[in-house]
Amino acid sequence: MGSIQATLILHRRLLEGILRSGMTFFDTTPRGRIIARFSNDINTLDYSLPMNIKNFIPTVLRFGTLRAARRMHATLLQAVLRLPLAFFDITPTGRILGRFSKDIDVMDNELPDTVLSISYCFYELGTWRAAKHLHATLLQAVLRLPIAFFDITPTGRILGRFSKDVDILDNTLRITVSELNYCFFEVVATLVVISISTPIFAAVIVPIGILYYAVQRFYVATSRQLKRLESVSRSPIYSHFGETIQGVQTIRAYSVQDRFILESDEKVDGNQLCYCPSIIANRWLAVRLEMVGNLIILFAALFAVLGRETMNAGLVGLSVSYALQITQTLNWLVRMTSDVETNIVAVERIKEYGETKQEAAWELPNSTLPRDWPEQGMVEFRDFQVRYREGLELVLRGISFTVNGGEKVGIVGRTGAGKSSLTLALFRIIESAGGSIVIDGQDISQLGLHALRSRLTIIPQDPVLFSGTLRINLDPFNAHSDDDIWKALEHAHLKTFVKGLTAGINHEVTEGGENLSVGQRQLICLARALLRKTKVLILDEATAAVDLETDDLIQRTIRTEFKDCTVLTIAHRLNTIMDSDKVIVLDKGQIVEFAPPAELLQSKNSAFYSMAKDAGLV
Repeated sequence: MGSIQATLILHRRLLEGILRSGMTFFDTTPRGRIIARFSNDINTLDYSLPMNIKNFIPTVLRFGTLRAARRMHATLLQAVLRLPLAFFDITPTGRILGRFSKDIDVMDNELPDTVLSISYCFYELGTWRAAKHLHATLLQAVLRLPIAFFDITPTGRILGRFSKDVDILDNTLRITVSELNYCFFEVVATLVVISISTPIFAAVIVPIGILYYAVQRFYVATSRQLKRLESVSRSPIYSHFGETIQGVQTIRAYSVQDRFILESDEKVDGNQLCYCPSIIANRWLAVRLEMVGNLIILFAALFAVLGRETMNAGLVGLSVSYALQITQTLNWLVRMTSDVETNIVAVERIKEYGETKQEAAWELPNSTLPRDWPEQGMVEFRDFQVRYREGLELVLRGISFTVNGGEKVGIVGRTGAGKSSLTLALFRIIESAGGSIVIDGQDISQLGLHALRSRLTIIPQDPVLFSGTLRINLDPFNAHSDDDIWKALEHAHLKTFVKGLTAGINHEVTEGGENLSVGQRQLICLARALLRKTKVLILDEATAAVDLETDDLIQRTIRTEFKDCTVLTIAHRLNTIMDSDKVIVLDKGQIVEFAPPAELLQSKNSAFYSMAKDAGLV
């Protein structure tokens, strides 16, 4: 209970400190680092740190004592061999032998302990490599999961896999497996010694074993379910904290920190309601196993008394002394068995993510795609259908249209018409449910995802930046020179701003680009697109969240720098697509109009005319 109380206090203080920190703290601190404080760090204080110190110090002492003993032995032997004969005349032989008997003790005790420590080190290395492999498998699997997975899976559950479950692999599971092996062989050895000392004891091993097995299975089944309940109740804690960090500005603005702290406490209390019964179950187990251990002691002593006339006193003492030690070992054996069975669930959960259906192949080994594809930038949708996941309605219902290379096409429609779905389908973030998309004669469903996505460029509505330098955000694969980057910044109207920074293009960008304005972030995405210079560019409402001045800068750059490229613009502001070659009007996943904007504006009955009128353009 003391450790639970300490954890609650630390957790509450940490949450209060985060919620009351200045806003500059969140501008300079990555969100992942904050979340790590609430997962791995607290878990380390609770479990890993005390256990590691406990194991590390004896290991170091064993190595140290062995090395010192061997050095002293060599020094002693060398000294004795060089002593004059007169020394042996006046020194009793027993005294000399006493000096060497210490070395025998080293060989009998310290050396086996040291060998055990070395084997333990190899075991630790093996478990570390296994945990590392599972973590890499989990990370690779999550990064390759389809987007529908993240629509139905809470963020807290995913964080739980990468925090608590991985921590179980790194720390808890390796210790419990080691302890399980140790306890199992110690129990077997004890029973063998007692059976050899008092052979009649073998007759009661089976009944006691059945009783022990019944207690063990009942406890393991119960503790496993309690462990799962505790794990399920932990996910809302992570989800709530992630949401709190994401909306910390709003929380501070409305001064509702206490309310969120209270909600967090309630979720932690709910988790502890599932954790406390497991402690009670441990006490239940301890009482039953004490009874089983006492039965072993009873029968070992009883059979020793009954066979006192034929048994050696030394064997009787050995049998009873071993029996007296078995109670605690039996207790630990059941606990370790339960812990292994419950903690192995972490491996199952990680493997579950690893075996979840992935996206299509990243690369195709026998691909014959030309290096300069797409050369023209011609995009064709042929009776294309798509849904976000199985069981849902179609969001694009058999659309067909052709965009010639170099054309500028605007895509408009009411909310939910399917505009963004069309963009996702181009990158195969959601897969086709029927029909096809063809770019320069290549059906994109027959391409590897890397080949497809690396040949298309998108400027999204929400600009995406990562922690690191500005240069890494512009050219993450280091494929361009500094001159190319400065030229792209100039065309994106950012050169003056970046030159004014102390570190220039090596300026550090915080997580999500929070130390830059929304407009600057969007212009950085534009500069990134200028560096890639692919034949197909998609603008997914790229100017919806920026001011009119930034919007005008982006539009001017696109008209001049992408004049030979195919540009598909999903528009929020209709004035940005009025000079497009054609406009697609979507409604409920279908194309209702596809023509030049001037032609559509001539018909007052057209949907595009109605939208332009609502926007005050006609």
